[in-house]
Amino acid sequence: MNLFKKVIGATFAAGLATFGLAYNPISTYHYLADPAAAADDEYFYVITDSDDPAPYNSNGYEIKALYGFRTKDMQNWTDFGIIYDARKVDGVGAIWASGIAKNPNDGRLYIVFPDGGGGGIVLIGADSLAGPWTNPLSGGKRLIGWGGGAISGCDNIGWCFDPAIFFDDNGDGYFTFGGGSSDQRPARDNDNNIFNIYKLDKDMKSYNPNTKVELKIGGPKAMEASYIHKYKDNYYLSYSTADLRIAYGMSKSPTGPYTYKGIFMGNPNINGQNINANNNNHHGVAEFKGHWYVAYHDRRIANGYDGLEKIPAEDGKPNPNAAYHRSVSVDEFTYAADGSMNSLTFTKEGPEQIENFDPYDWYPALTSSKQKGIRSRSDWAPGKVASSLLLPLSTKESWIRVSGVDFGTAATGFTVEAASTADGNKIEIHTGSPTGALAGTCALKNTGSKNTFAETSCDMEGLKGIVDYVFMVFKGSQDSTMAIKAWGFQGSGTTPPEPQKAYNATNTPWTIPGVIQMEDFDVPGVGRGGDLKSFQDNDAENHGDSDYRKDDAPSVDLYKKSGDRVVVGYIQKDEWLEYTVNVAKTGTYTMYAAVASDGGSSFKLSIDGKDITEDIAVPAAQKTDSEEQNFDDYAKVKANVKLEAGEHILRFTATADWFDIDFINFEEGEDAPDPHQIGTEAIGTTVAFEKGAHMNYDVFDLKGNKLASFKATSMAEAGAMWQNSAEAAKVQGISLIRNRASGKAARVRSIR
Repeated sequence: MNLFKKVIGATFAAGLATFGLAYNPISTYHYLADPAAAADDEYFYVITDSDDPAPYNSNGYEIKALYGFRTKDMQNWTDFGIIYDARKVDGVGAIWASGIAKNPNDGRLYIVFPDGGGGGIVLIGADSLAGPWTNPLSGGKRLIGWGGGAISGCDNIGWCFDPAIFFDDNGDGYFTFGGGSSDQRPARDNDNNIFNIYKLDKDMKSYNPNTKVELKIGGPKAMEASYIHKYKDNYYLSYSTADLRIAYGMSKSPTGPYTYKGIFMGNPNINGQNINANNNNHHGVAEFKGHWYVAYHDRRIANGYDGLEKIPAEDGKPNPNAAYHRSVSVDEFTYAADGSMNSLTFTKEGPEQIENFDPYDWYPALTSSKQKGIRSRSDWAPGKVASSLLLPLSTKESWIRVSGVDFGTAATGFTVEAASTADGNKIEIHTGSPTGALAGTCALKNTGSKNTFAETSCDMEGLKGIVDYVFMVFKGSQDSTMAIKAWGFQGSGTTPPEPQKAYNATNTPWTIPGVIQMEDFDVPGVGRGGDLKSFQDNDAENHGDSDYRKDDAPSVDLYKKSGDRVVVGYIQKDEWLEYTVNVAKTGTYTMYAAVASDGGSSFKLSIDGKDITEDIAVPAAQKTDSEEQNFDDYAKVKANVKLEAGEHILRFTATADWFDIDFINFEEGEDAPDPHQIGTEAIGTTVAFEKGAHMNYDVFDLKGNKLASFKATSMAEAGAMWQNSAEAAKVQGISLIRNRASGKAARVRSIR
């Protein structure tokens, strides 16, 4: 096993550092807003409306159509373009913020959308996200509206819009809507009564108006965007507040009553910089493959945030009014132990990829994790499946990127379906960056018309195994002379998955009772699935000063300490590390941890996903003469835990911010004495020794084969002895040196 193999969970962070390419928003080539989210076993779905019709100097919203996106891995999104367009549907004036859900009874997707700013609520359904979408209600009625064309009226709610749809575990379906304020249905701090919920009939052809419940909730003054989801046994009603945040309440029933709990999302900002023009928001929440995600809108494209390409408005004029030119992003969030929603952290990176991308399929052209210098064109009509074309601005820097691509044995070819009206148009396939290694070039056929498509195939070289980034770079002498419809690679095989493994020379689980160095968290796995991760860091930046683990975990913050120690620091809430352990026998153990904090920090431990401790408080370190916290002042904290014999995954999770941890040790018995007291030995060692004493060091190659042994007074001395040895002259590259007593390891390079 190559301990320093690049793997998906780690290399994304490295790629960000190298290329400076953010992942949010999910589309950078047009303006999207008001997302809703849903998921099934195969896909995570996002629908949005669009600000594309709005001119650059808008002072209001002009929203006409719904767009559809889906992903299997939370990084690579397929954009189906417009999936429903008010401009082409009789009787619908506009389409604003909508909701989507998968019906477990019939397996179909359903969308509820508002006809503009109060014309009523419409239900449509389809077998797939691309449609075609049709109204299933008897007589083609509306769910909510005015006159005889709707089942119920707006019930004195100020704004008859912003609907959402929800299906419970037992298949019961509900829809909710509302916004604004009226004399009869007011919105006030701690007294909001602007949302209704109704229960849908099982056949989706109607509902009983008598199932209506007024969703009254406390909390800040509500404005719009009621949304219901379920986690475990709790139901959540979230909404947009008048002060532009997302609040929520909890209940044991989808129809309430809901108890206000707090603010789930602030107004989107990153590192104190607002990315939303300090304006309104909208959200959609869904669970997918064991993770929880929220889609939301911001204004980071129109603001040109973090170097994003600030695209023109649809009228072609630059620098559009940010308030009315939004973009849609997605981030992962978590729940606290009591079921409450932890506050969302807005990121540049977006969610981590949870599954490798399979290149050996046929994809709509607008399938990517990032884009630059492209535009899109939708082709939608009532009763037809939606499609969308990729239009390169090929005289500029123009590309799409796909992330975490598993080519397995090797890709031998690439095929693209495209229209081209000029000679010399081509697509280059690069890895790593838009100018990285060239795998192949496809010269497009001149089809003579933008509506005439032909397939072009070309050979590929060098695409094998898991490739972090694959770029399709579009080049030509004129813009708007290419229209790309679909693409796919040819080849065979996938990379066999490897589970996470203990980080030591032989990948042997850490023994309990015993000591575990916290920097020696597991090597992440390789293959498909989020369960192959072994750590979670809240940002891609490495704040530490140690190079330890920089190859397989570059984002984890590791710090050098005296005596060749390495500790995990800069720890923030919800970050976690995992360790493969082997418990000698079933029983009660005492866990000790060496920690340092400025106070208010805490962590917990779990085994195989089940908590074995409550939150363990980390005491404040002593202050120096300058009144600063001394993070070299480590203390021991302890907890009694019950463990089952055998091999397990131990997870350390931070439950509050800002502390360091050096090691943990488990001792057999309840309240067992701690033989590893701080001050009598170097923190992190398993035996006491005096500074300057000779210790045993073993040298391994990266397959775990032992190469040599030395006695030395320090890791640095052992490394130098190895490099100058006759054995090292036979070895090319990196070896692993390990202190036999402490378990500490370091890499050393030897050159012939």
